[in-house]
Amino acid sequence: MYQIFKKIALLLLVLLGAINLVAQPHKKPNIIYIYADDMGYGELGAYGQKLIQTPHLDQMANEGIRFTQHYTSTPVCAPARAMLLTGKHGGHSYIRGNYEMGGFPDDKEGGQMPLPEGIFTLPKMLKEHGYTTGIVGKWGLGMHFTTGDPQKQGFDYAYGYLDQKQAHNYYPTHLWENGKWDSLANPYVFVHQQVKPEAAVDAVFDTFSGKEYAPEKMTGKALNFIARNKEHPFFLYLPYTIPHVALQAPKSYVEKYIGKFPGEKPYLGNQGYNPSKYPLSTYAAMITYLDDQVGLILAKLKELGLDDNTIVLFSSDNGSTFNGGVNLGYFNLTGGLRGTKTEVYEGGIRVPFIARWPKQIPQGVVSDFVSVQYDMMATFADILNIRDIKTDGVSILPVLLGQSDRPQRPYIYFEYPENGGQIAIRMGRWKGVKVDVRARGYVNSPWQIYDLETDPKESQDRFLEQTVLARQFDEIVRREHQHAHIKEWEFINPKF
Repeated sequence: MYQIFKKIALLLLVLLGAINLVAQPHKKPNIIYIYADDMGYGELGAYGQKLIQTPHLDQMANEGIRFTQHYTSTPVCAPARAMLLTGKHGGHSYIRGNYEMGGFPDDKEGGQMPLPEGIFTLPKMLKEHGYTTGIVGKWGLGMHFTTGDPQKQGFDYAYGYLDQKQAHNYYPTHLWENGKWDSLANPYVFVHQQVKPEAAVDAVFDTFSGKEYAPEKMTGKALNFIARNKEHPFFLYLPYTIPHVALQAPKSYVEKYIGKFPGEKPYLGNQGYNPSKYPLSTYAAMITYLDDQVGLILAKLKELGLDDNTIVLFSSDNGSTFNGGVNLGYFNLTGGLRGTKTEVYEGGIRVPFIARWPKQIPQGVVSDFVSVQYDMMATFADILNIRDIKTDGVSILPVLLGQSDRPQRPYIYFEYPENGGQIAIRMGRWKGVKVDVRARGYVNSPWQIYDLETDPKESQDRFLEQTVLARQFDEIVRREHQHAHIKEWEFINPKF
């Protein structure tokens, strides 16, 4: 009899253990999304860059997946960030352009048009499912005294620049921490200055430096956030300001490149932003500095034992810049693609995208899957098995995990009201582009149609051969465009 009871007891223990195992919730992964600022398609070694060193991001690509046809949602800062965080494309997003408020001086800091009260954001979604959320970097979606305050939009912790205009200076007088002014040991300097050749001396160039480099402060706050929240799931959004001009980097990083770029000449500020004695070296230094920050983040995850349960993603808010002393051609920053920031041609919207998740994402994968940043909300929802989220994107989780069943999408839609008013649609191998829509009117703005499979540089307009496709594009615009809430952003059949 004793043996029978013993066997029954053992069986009950096994059953209880199985029940307990089933009852244990799936361990939620930490999510870190690192966002470069104005980094074009060709600025990393993993994407063909030959002159600028990016060993940590190259290694991250080797240990995960690198996308070759990934897009930002729109070609400039604030709306790209809004669309990333709300899962909306340019025809639906509340924020569609860089609507500036206030001015450059500290006492005129007003930020950009704020996100409205009640809008559903990615950090709000994650908070509802047990995540601690943080943003460290550039916000650009409203000051702390508006509805756009990041802590009103789902972030538990917020540090960095709230106003994009302030972010033009890497040595600001202050950053913001949870809505409070955080003083830095730097004097106020207006960076948009020019100097005459005869006045271009070291003392003048040194004016645009300081004691505390904002990205260094950001990395410190990001590392602290990770350490504080190591015991429970967290989402860390890291929108660094690099390599957006102004050209400013720590001296030790600039010195690594001085002498490596034959013909380098001082930049005197004639294309906006601050003068720089070594513009090529400084730009390269900024990207290498950013790469080192990514290395520090990855090292902290390993140190804390979080590496295997953290998905780290890296991308850029739009393509390469074209001013402020940046030399596009010298570094081939767009990777040979047409266009830059503020344009819906490939050079303005196709960006790097790398994802790493040990034991989940296969190593060394290169994917040609066509994806876009407004896919991120759907993707993170899929990771957590959240099924009631409606976005304009699709989940790319199957692609990340190397599964053969790819998500299906008929097209990707881009709408940008600034720089003349522009529209783009990516449909399979084909892409349609309309420019100068505001001045010409929608009907009088012809579609440019490109076959990206054979012509990724968009050099041969195939409109005359693809009139049926042009009509399909018109139907997509009618379907996807919702009128903007301000007249400055309404350029397709305006009602104002």
